[in-house]
Amino acid sequence: MNTTIYDVAREAGVSMATVSRVVNGNPNVKPTTRKKVLEAIERLGYRPNAVARGLASKRTTTVGVIIPDISSIFFSELARGIEDIATMYKYNIILCNSDQNKDKEIHLINTLLEKQVDGIVFMGGEITEEHQEQFKRSPVPIVLAATLGDDREVPSVNIDYTQAAEDAIMALIEKGHKRIGMLSGSLEDPVNGYQKFAGYRQALEKANIEFDENLIVIGDYTYDSGMEAMDTFTALEDKPTALFASNDEMALGIIHGAQDRGFEVPNDYEVIGFDNTRLATMVRPTLSTVVQPLYDIGAVSMRLLTKLMNKEEVEEQTIQLPHRIEHRGSTK
Repeated sequence: MNTTIYDVAREAGVSMATVSRVVNGNPNVKPTTRKKVLEAIERLGYRPNAVARGLASKRTTTVGVIIPDISSIFFSELARGIEDIATMYKYNIILCNSDQNKDKEIHLINTLLEKQVDGIVFMGGEITEEHQEQFKRSPVPIVLAATLGDDREVPSVNIDYTQAAEDAIMALIEKGHKRIGMLSGSLEDPVNGYQKFAGYRQALEKANIEFDENLIVIGDYTYDSGMEAMDTFTALEDKPTALFASNDEMALGIIHGAQDRGFEVPNDYEVIGFDNTRLATMVRPTLSTVVQPLYDIGAVSMRLLTKLMNKEEVEEQTIQLPHRIEHRGSTK
């Protein structure tokens, strides 16, 4: 049988209200009484019922986090930032893996709301109208982390992906490259696809370089799609001299795909990735990449959510953190 608050009150010889005050940190309890209650709790192994406390206070101090792939280095860095700030503010985390599947994402949002979470941090790909309807109907705050909604009405924390991609392409143009290939995510993905592709186009336009659709390959964010992309790039009659990938994992595939075909990086192909995950320093040559502050995005997202949950004043709900390019061995 689970020990109840009644058992603790009887053991300590006090009222249940007194036990409740001790458990909830109420200062209006005599030190001697507090000591008796805490000793009774220790003897009986009592654990307060978080669900019951949540029903009474209408708060569960629990936050739901929906993540596309818990095994991904990218998302694990974000999740670490979220968890550290949640712990600092004494929130518990329910972590859910969505496989970036729309139906599963919608189901998880509803499941978390049924569990009476106080707020949700959402990470995903394309934000559909169905997602937006769920966000609008939510009785608790939702913050998007490294994710963009079309209407920008939902609070979010990101970097300027378009500008970051433009900066990466301009860095290659400044090295003299005019044939620059891009391994993009799906153009329906507002972050890894459309935003970064738009930055690629902007850089070419600023440098008066004609756009060539043959230099664009669509990948699925995986190492294998980077390897496969080299089949397309190396088969072109007018080959690219530099390559930009929408994430580090695909960039690693590009480097190894080039090496498997007898090419050298950076002598034959200069390569720039995106995210600056730990993978960037695990490959040889090490990967030049756009530094996206993943931990900070997670931490700021959680801090923003705590403010919204506590109805604190928030000056800006759409937050953009700074980015930079880290030049390593894959560029000259």
